[in-house]
Amino acid sequence: MKAMGYIRVSTQGQAEEGVSLDAQEAKIRAWAEANGAAAVQIFRDEGISGKRSDNRPGLQAALEAVGPGDALIAYSLSRLSRSTRDTLDISEKLQKRGADLVSLTEKIDTTSAAGKMVFRLLAVLAEFERDQISDRTKSALAYKKSNGEKTGGDVPFGFKARGGRLYQNAKEQAAVRLIAEQRRAGASLREICRALEAGGYRRKNGGRTWDPRIVADILIREASPEGSQKGAQA
Repeated sequence: MKAMGYIRVSTQGQAEEGVSLDAQEAKIRAWAEANGAAAVQIFRDEGISGKRSDNRPGLQAALEAVGPGDALIAYSLSRLSRSTRDTLDISEKLQKRGADLVSLTEKIDTTSAAGKMVFRLLAVLAEFERDQISDRTKSALAYKKSNGEKTGGDVPFGFKARGGRLYQNAKEQAAVRLIAEQRRAGASLREICRALEAGGYRRKNGGRTWDPRIVADILIREASPEGSQKGAQA
């Protein structure tokens, strides 16, 4: 096992806690010696706040250096990060690299069974947070769609976008009605394409030739609850 020690102080943190870079390094080297580390490498960030991890070159270098079976050692989690999100991100990166995390003050040591449990708990919390963000995003998109707002992607056939909202395109809506009427009358997708071409209806890109897959997509969209609601509100 190689020990990658990470030490950090900010001016305020050093004054308040009195944990100098030398003191942190001494603790880390003592742990490495006690646990039979084959080598010790120290990475440091001096005078940098722990609020963010992406602006600390020492930490980023340490995360790049760790490999399978290695351990990233910090005097405390507060030295590693003062952000829960960053702490979870760091734990995920170490897990992907097959490396361990050791925090001397909190006695988190994933080289032990109990420490692995804490490590896995951090991963579960990270997944939970991602799921929450995903749920909030889906709810926001659903709300926008219910209000006729465009939420990204291409403007659907039959509509035009203006000011972030969707409005019916009269010419394209006529084509949508023809498609629906032809389908109800039992016409095949290819037959509907020929009817559209004969009627001079153009596709969204201006093309005059229709493809059965495009007609099928329009029929599927119009049959969905979302498509029906969008058509009623636009």
